[in-house]
Amino acid sequence: MKIKDYVLKIVKKHGTTNPFEIAKRKDIIVLFEDLGNTLGFYNTYKRFKFIHINNQINETTQRFVCAHELGHAVLHPKANTPFLRNQTFFSVDRLEIEANTFAVELLLTDEMISAYKDTRLSIQEVAEIYGIPGGFARLKTYIC
Repeated sequence: MKIKDYVLKIVKKHGTTNPFEIAKRKDIIVLFEDLGNTLGFYNTYKRFKFIHINNQINETTQRFVCAHELGHAVLHPKANTPFLRNQTFFSVDRLEIEANTFAVELLLTDEMISAYKDTRLSIQEVAEIYGIPGGFARLKTYIC
């Protein structure tokens, strides 16, 4: 199943694109902490799932980070990415790209883009209106 299809299924089931609300409905505990230079991370402990978000970043960035980490929870539920990065040579690049794609598909719906089709705005500019960090719009699957 493609990442976009996962996102559409989740949005349909939960009736929202709000990553905090979806996490809550999926019984994922979201914690806001001072994480220094780390924006956020996902981990599991026993059977509990956690999304950790840096409380020192702005709300728009927190929303994207939550969507990204929710992507890990949905697409890579058993992967502990901080562990993989720090303790092995396994590359998490693929996992990070997939989580970013999940976040972009969740936070930038086709309907949002379509609302701007009669303007001269690029998809990147529309993405920035909706709080998607620069450069991530390229991950969006959108067909007019």
